[in-house]
Amino acid sequence: MLRGNISRKSEAGSASGKIHKVEIENVNYPGRATLVDRDKYEAMKRAYLKILPKRSPGLTPAEIQKRVLAHLPDKLFPNGAKAGWWTKAVQLDLEAKGAVAREKTRPLRLRKV
Repeated sequence: MLRGNISRKSEAGSASGKIHKVEIENVNYPGRATLVDRDKYEAMKRAYLKILPKRSPGLTPAEIQKRVLAHLPDKLFPNGAKAGWWTKAVQLDLEAKGAVAREKTRPLRLRKV
């Protein structure tokens, strides 16, 4: 993970052109941030917020992971590739930003704030 002050959006060169990055947080590690691919992050965030309910009982991480697949662009996530990692990364970022809340249940359930 990267530490310190990182610009919210940056560009880095690659063989195929420019890759746009966005900074994400992790509720488990306050004050730390990581730069990730902006297009994948935004696609997963849209899918995540689309399927996540605002009211209890929320969804389990396994339910979320299954449901987001139908809303992801195949170009970015061919056959759901890497969707599990991105689902968790977006979850932790949205929790850190206060957009998603954990319910005090077993198993863990999440909902929009």
